[in-house]
Amino acid sequence: MNDYRGVIIEESLENKVVLKKVRIVSTKVEKVVEKHKTPWLHKWTLHIVELPETGASAIADEISRSLESEHPWYADFKNSTHHYIIFRDKIFYIDRKSKEQYDEAKRYGISLGIPEYQVDFHPDVKKWKR
Repeated sequence: MNDYRGVIIEESLENKVVLKKVRIVSTKVEKVVEKHKTPWLHKWTLHIVELPETGASAIADEISRSLESEHPWYADFKNSTHHYIIFRDKIFYIDRKSKEQYDEAKRYGISLGIPEYQVDFHPDVKKWKR
């Protein structure tokens, strides 16, 4: 099985019920700093989550509907071949080998006002910039 693993920031969710539908592996609370560009928050609660490959699309849909509507947020999870990048009302299902698909998701996130450094999704992005 090719399970997914990712991060959901609890404060990004208007409806937190979706957290009961994923396995929370660990939780870390971080103090928000100016660089995060979320002055309406004092902390982030980051949940590392796992979910099975079957049903991942439905969970992505639910996360998309659950993200806060007042501010731009995203959540993401990936396995060895695909990466879900989830915004409110828009989901990118990315082939992890596709720079073009990652670039599209990055442009979309930036267009919402998410800081560029937060939308460098692909681990090999620096390699592509050479």
